[in-house]
Amino acid sequence: MATTLEIIRGISQAAANAYDGAHVENYSSDGKARTVGLKREEGDPITDKRVMDGFGVRFHGNQLCINYQSELQLKEVYGGSLESDIESMLSNIAKFLKKEYKVITGDSLTLTPSGEVEIIVQNTSRIRAWCQAHQYYDIGSLKEVEGTTSPSEDRLDSSFKKFLDQGGFKGKRPQNDSRKKG
Repeated sequence: MATTLEIIRGISQAAANAYDGAHVENYSSDGKARTVGLKREEGDPITDKRVMDGFGVRFHGNQLCINYQSELQLKEVYGGSLESDIESMLSNIAKFLKKEYKVITGDSLTLTPSGEVEIIVQNTSRIRAWCQAHQYYDIGSLKEVEGTTSPSEDRLDSSFKKFLDQGGFKGKRPQNDSRKKG
């Protein structure tokens, strides 16, 4: 069983292995082509027109948040299948992370979608738009980590709490305070 730190490092390295150009064997550091399914993987990264898209990961307690951003044309936005395209892109990214994690660590990774995909689309011109989306996934092997949605406890030391109750606008004014009252 891997520790929490090893799991987080494995996921982070799996996400880092999807750098721009990793889909071409000639540009890859180890000679292996890694395809995530991003739009930027179509064509040669040096000679072809570039499409701006990518992803990143964040950790929230026992959850993984996958962020996806992309540049779109407005005809893609109003085409009608934008939500399903973004959802399938996020599932492709999760599938890539699982596969790459298995290669790196030798262990399997379980990512279960939690909640819905949140998508924000903003236009940048009359032709182009910018899309940002994210989805949370529960990491199956992180059982001992608390979730970020659990309520916090009041853990103030009693002496510090007493100190806070004395001061401020509610407490007595010190003897050397020469300001006018009121």
